[in-house]
Amino acid sequence: MIDLNHFVSGARVPGQSSRFADVFNPATGTAEKRVPLASAAEVAKVVASASAAWPAWAKTPPLRRARILDRFKFLLQDNADKIAELISAEHGKTHDDALGEVTRGLEVVEFAVGIPHLLKGEVTENVGTNVDSHSLRQPLGVVAGITPFNFPCMVPMWMFPVALACGNSFVLKPSERDPSPSLLIAELLTQAGLPDGVFNVVHGDKEAVDALLAHPDVKAVSFVGSTPIARYIYATGTAQGKRVQALGGAKNHAIIMPDADIDMAVNALMGAAYGSAGERCMAVSVAVPVGEQTANALIEKLVPKIEALKVGPASDRSSEMGPLVTAQHLAKVRGYVDRGIKEGAKLVVDGRSFRAPQGYENGYFIGGSLFDAVTPDMTIWKEEIFGPVLSVVRAKSYQEAVELVGRHEYGNGVAVFTRDGDAARAFAHDIEVGMVGINVPIPVPMAFHSFGGWKASLFGDHHMHGPEGVRFYTRLKTITTRWPTGMRAEAEFVMPTMG
Repeated sequence: MIDLNHFVSGARVPGQSSRFADVFNPATGTAEKRVPLASAAEVAKVVASASAAWPAWAKTPPLRRARILDRFKFLLQDNADKIAELISAEHGKTHDDALGEVTRGLEVVEFAVGIPHLLKGEVTENVGTNVDSHSLRQPLGVVAGITPFNFPCMVPMWMFPVALACGNSFVLKPSERDPSPSLLIAELLTQAGLPDGVFNVVHGDKEAVDALLAHPDVKAVSFVGSTPIARYIYATGTAQGKRVQALGGAKNHAIIMPDADIDMAVNALMGAAYGSAGERCMAVSVAVPVGEQTANALIEKLVPKIEALKVGPASDRSSEMGPLVTAQHLAKVRGYVDRGIKEGAKLVVDGRSFRAPQGYENGYFIGGSLFDAVTPDMTIWKEEIFGPVLSVVRAKSYQEAVELVGRHEYGNGVAVFTRDGDAARAFAHDIEVGMVGINVPIPVPMAFHSFGGWKASLFGDHHMHGPEGVRFYTRLKTITTRWPTGMRAEAEFVMPTMG
């Protein structure tokens, strides 16, 4: 059993709380590591380290901050396989999927290297007679990231590169289920030349989260996770006067129009519904074919592909889908399949019958499941399953399909498959969802755009990374200047009009 550490002031630091959580290998079901769970007092020490490092980092010229991130970028590239192996060992996703996660995180680092351009303020001469105004974007101070198990590398890198480039110091509280990638990332940042204390990792559970939310020196909190916890993070953090962006759950739909390329749509759905075992907030979990003919063709082509899905451990590089992250999550997903049958949906492919390969019988494996005849009153449509379960809801018309999407409490991502440009354009403009794909199943924006949903998928005013990320991690200051012309003016006792 390996004991992991926190990372504070440029070094690994053992936990002091005497509380630990086991870290399992999902492919084998074996606990291989222990992660310390920080006390509130330990969190305070980490925040103190970040607070002490922040003033000098904030005054470091943005170009020098960018150069450190640029060196970090190359270290990430050199260590991508190593990070991917850590992800696979603790999360369970396939090696190629884990490498893709590293790449998507690295893209935000590349964006952050160019942030000095976005930190430029605005200047207006002569807003009044001999009076000039200019604005600055300045860092907030110590900011924190609380990140989920499903992307232990990518989601933290959606946060801290932008925060660091803007001049903040950062405290990361990763998921205790797969904490090792964050420690390697911290070491790579130190190798790149990041000053000690500017980036720190503290492991923990609710006690650590609440300590971050309550600490007066933590000025902003970024969160990604389930909607109930996102709502709690937002309410608690804002009540403490903090800036909060809290990204919650999702129920992403893909509408398949009668004119769609059905083979393209089927292949897209396979990756979007069953990639990473469905443990993605952008996973497509509901397919909405328009018309009976479209629905029948979709089901006919999906079934053999789902049945042929190669499920196995990441050590088998031919695996297309790995295990779920914990035994509890496996039981939860199985429970949703049971609930779907009970409520009247038609189970076309039953992933519960999957048997893991020899040597991995105790792993948290399940095959892909497919439901047909799902209706909006069913639990499997209403709730986020976060597993390899695809529901087909048949729609009679385009309008009925759009209304179905609009009715859902989540508004994270959505896709439409069609050859009709007019329908696609109307869909993109009218749908009440934050991220839209046109013949693209998982419309995750590139790093120079911003990521975030609508409705119960996002709490806060700013989306993540891209220009919105810069706005979140900085605050605007406007300065108005007038210089004397050689003779001190008499005091004025009326409201200045700048005229």
